[in-house]
Amino acid sequence: MTFSAAVLTLYPEMFPGPLGVSLAGRALGEGTWSLDTVQIRDFATDKHRTVDDTPAGGGAGMVLRADVLAAAVDHARALHPGAPVLAMTPRGRPITQARIRELAAGPGVIILCGRFEGFDERIFAGRAIEEVSVGDIVLSGGEPAAIMLLDACIRLLPGVMGAASSGCEESFEEGLLEYPHFTRPVEWEGRTIPEVLRSGDHAKIAAWRKQRAEDDTRLRRPDLWERHRGVRGQPASGARHDNEEQGQ
Repeated sequence: MTFSAAVLTLYPEMFPGPLGVSLAGRALGEGTWSLDTVQIRDFATDKHRTVDDTPAGGGAGMVLRADVLAAAVDHARALHPGAPVLAMTPRGRPITQARIRELAAGPGVIILCGRFEGFDERIFAGRAIEEVSVGDIVLSGGEPAAIMLLDACIRLLPGVMGAASSGCEESFEEGLLEYPHFTRPVEWEGRTIPEVLRSGDHAKIAAWRKQRAEDDTRLRRPDLWERHRGVRGQPASGARHDNEEQGQ
């Protein structure tokens, strides 16, 4: 099954961009995934093809109109039935690797790219659209964020990365940052590859990698570490349910 992506944007010339090279580009050429761009301006109703207007209540910038956006979303949904619609916005819920895996396992995705001051909020009340963010930063538009999201999905499609295990031992897959990597030369500027990685003892190597993943996550991403500890410390759902019924 081909993973189909549709990007709703004011700048379709930005695509495929980086998605046209390397792993994603090869997969696009092989038909593993497909890409459609939808020009939002095509759904404007006036002769000037206006897609935005001044903010209600005053303020700087311009806001993308709900009526124009809705027409573009409806068009994309008709072309890609069953695909969820995601809007790239710093107001959205942070995207996670778990959500990326869900999207990559589905039929595809429709991505709505914002510009200016963002979207008329009524579009989210009028259409089923998931608001997502790629981080606590503000970009000039949703297109770079859309490219990032699509790249994360495409690399997980069957056959794209080659080895099936390539996407498993990575940051966020187990709720932790990935352990550090080393390769030849064994010594570089007085720094050597850790002895354990040269030992050939796979059990010791696995234990070292697990420990480093935990240590680095605790130091670099305490938010992830706390979440990881919380999940790890939860009892099985059945046991929790039994305890609750017994008042424990």
